[in-house]
Amino acid sequence: MTQQETIDSMQWSEDYTLNNSVMDDTHHEFVELLDTVLQSGDSQLLAAWEALVDHTQDHFDREDQWMLATGFTADNCHASQHKIILQIMREGTNRGRAGELHVPRQMARELTVWFPQHAQAMDAALAAHLQEVGFDCATGTLAHPQALPLESIEGCGGSTCSTH
Repeated sequence: MTQQETIDSMQWSEDYTLNNSVMDDTHHEFVELLDTVLQSGDSQLLAAWEALVDHTQDHFDREDQWMLATGFTADNCHASQHKIILQIMREGTNRGRAGELHVPRQMARELTVWFPQHAQAMDAALAAHLQEVGFDCATGTLAHPQALPLESIEGCGGSTCSTH
């Protein structure tokens, strides 16, 4: 991507909808916070970035808990991707605090590319799995425990990813 092609906004798209209200609301908030970072001037950037990182930590923690509750291994590829993204985002915080505001700015631009792919692949597979086993994300209850996998899921749960 050249300087002239830099991304300076992120808007919600119905393409991100997974028909899981808790996930959809969380993703909508992520997109809004990411757009705030992209729109921020230097004096607001770090606070906006840190709000995005805090949201992302909570967002990923919830999804990781849902995966553990419904038959995924703790180190499945979806949860592993969460850990990597958060590690990178925290490095952006550290670099931004050191005065290198271009680092979290570039990371925010990269997240506009990463998020749609993650939501439409890994999160879509998770949403389908949660629906299949009758997991209620709002209450943490499981309606169909008999639908849980017999072996723990190591992959993301999607059709293009290993399930065991």
